[in-house]
Amino acid sequence: MSIEQMIHYQSKLSYELDSADLFSAISKKENIVIIDARSPQSYKKEHIPSSINLWHKDMSFHSTEHLDKCKTYICYCDGIGCNASTKACIKLLTLGFNVKELIGGLDWWKRDGFATEGDESQSGTEIDCGC
Repeated sequence: MSIEQMIHYQSKLSYELDSADLFSAISKKENIVIIDARSPQSYKKEHIPSSINLWHKDMSFHSTEHLDKCKTYICYCDGIGCNASTKACIKLLTLGFNVKELIGGLDWWKRDGFATEGDESQSGTEIDCGC
């Protein structure tokens, strides 16, 4: 076993989670906020239930001052072909927030059979998020 490799994989889990992990965190009412880092138009079209829209391009001290820094912010975007969640994580980190990135984004959330909300919502496994 390589210690470096072990550190690598442990670090990944410290910074990322998958859709099943997110579903579990929402169901357990963990201290998280889900951030959809895409444009308002994309959010309106379809998003993860209980997420809030905070476009990475609009993130600043002023646009985030209402957010609770004691929570962990889970950032997502469309998926593999999109880097809005990575940009959001960087911006939120520089503003002093705890963040994780949802690997696979909205695409993998839907592939795993979870429901979405919005004008083009998808049915699937519902979550009791208290929304």
